[in-house]
Amino acid sequence: MSIGVLELAAVVGFAAVLGIAAKALRQPVILAYLAAGVFIAYFGFFNLASESTFKIFSDLGIMFLLFLVGLEINYSSLRIAGKPSVVVGLGQVIFAFVIGYFIALQFGFEQLEAAYISVALTFSSTIIVVKLLSDKKDLNSLYGRISVGMMLVQDFIAIFILILLSGVEAGKGVEILPITIAVLKGLVLVVVVFWLGKRFFPWLFEKIARSEELLFLTSTAWVFLFAAALSELGFSIEIAGLLAGLALANSSENFQIASRIRPLRDFFIMIFFVILGASLIFTGVKDLGLPAVVLSLFVLIGNPLIVLIIMGLMGYRRRTSFLTGITTAQISEFSMILGAVGLKLGHFGENVLGLITAVGVVTITLSTYMIIYSRGLYKFLSWPLRLFEKKNAKEEEIREEIYEKPIVLVGCGRTGASIAYNLPKEKLLIVDFNPEEIESLRRRGYEALFGDIADSEIFEKANFPQAALAISTSSDFEDNMVFLEEIKKLPRRPKIILRAETEREARAFYAAGADYVLLPHFTSGQYLGKTLAIDPEMEILDSLRERDLALMQKVNHAV
Repeated sequence: MSIGVLELAAVVGFAAVLGIAAKALRQPVILAYLAAGVFIAYFGFFNLASESTFKIFSDLGIMFLLFLVGLEINYSSLRIAGKPSVVVGLGQVIFAFVIGYFIALQFGFEQLEAAYISVALTFSSTIIVVKLLSDKKDLNSLYGRISVGMMLVQDFIAIFILILLSGVEAGKGVEILPITIAVLKGLVLVVVVFWLGKRFFPWLFEKIARSEELLFLTSTAWVFLFAAALSELGFSIEIAGLLAGLALANSSENFQIASRIRPLRDFFIMIFFVILGASLIFTGVKDLGLPAVVLSLFVLIGNPLIVLIIMGLMGYRRRTSFLTGITTAQISEFSMILGAVGLKLGHFGENVLGLITAVGVVTITLSTYMIIYSRGLYKFLSWPLRLFEKKNAKEEEIREEIYEKPIVLVGCGRTGASIAYNLPKEKLLIVDFNPEEIESLRRRGYEALFGDIADSEIFEKANFPQAALAISTSSDFEDNMVFLEEIKKLPRRPKIILRAETEREARAFYAAGADYVLLPHFTSGQYLGKTLAIDPEMEILDSLRERDLALMQKVNHAV
């Protein structure tokens, strides 16, 4: 067995053990990966940063992550959240740079050093934000889409800066011609990607969709070949991953592709975070304690405040602004890359790179908790956050009327849609935080309220005391438990149905007072069993098949 395999086994083993411990302690797994890197580097088992194989794995993790991001961003999503993302992203970068620059100067850093530090503070981590929002199932929410769009804006700015630095490295200053050529190449690539996504890939995947293995192999081959081609044109594989995902975003098989690629992403991303944790040991942070603390606080508090102010002025509600702002409370992997380039160019010493790395680890660690518990933080800070909300907020979901519907359905994904399409429209109110879904439902004649049911104002407008039945199809146990507790506080409470993923969750919901718990495999089994019992000849299967096919077409069209 080669030493490379032993090292890989050690990395995976440490990450797994610490991951199990983190799960038992209800901590995010990302922190376990960081801790594994610190542990390996501190005890000197081997130098992760010097192993080219681990570096390749780390890069592949970022590529696959952005590939999945691209798969999630279909063209209508870009139209909905594109403009706010650009405005907020550019505004946050500009204001964070100016403020961070003056803070760095106050600590005695030279102007060029301060410029590098302040630029590093402006970028937030697409990797961390997308992973956490995906785990929370918030990627399709309004704030989730604005956040991801904002991160992508920042990433493009970071790549542009790195292109500028490549010109400086050549010793000829910032050259306009190479930058112009790169921009033109990028525009051509975007056009090509959109053409492929509209014309070629829908045809190709229609031919191979029946074979899941071939679907996985073809989509993976596309990512690698596209990354290899773009690297020859001078682009990074990160951008290649994003554009490759965008090319497949509008294919009907994008969900199957995402589910197949996700395990690959998780493995490679684990390597990335282990290396990131190890890097803290190899960079010196001597005598930088106070600057690291102050700059970390600026990233953790200042960046979200900047976003809060900008989005408040744009007319967004304080809840959307706060949840979006929280996602900016860490620095990016591009910040680390920028520091390494600056050190290589001789623009500063190792102390600056050590400071950027220290701020990165601190903010990544703390912001992870902030994002995970953002709803609780909002509830705690809701009253003072009114300062950041206009009285006449223009956000789409603000409506004056209080609804009075006998049935309130929370969540209209595939399970929710199946329920909704079997209930009378005039008796149903649907609450969902996916703006596309709300728009589609309203076009179909449903009463739909855009927002998160955890928002007290949305809860009030849904008017649960007037309802006879409340249904939540969310798969999040904690959200459902909070929802149940809020319903129980009402003077006149409706019957409540909650969705559970496991029998343990179902028992907990029943113990807490739920009237019925939807366990998809139980419910479908009971329904089919009773249907077959009353029709031993199974003639009813024909009508069931036709009804289900019609419903699937309806749901798929809406989704």
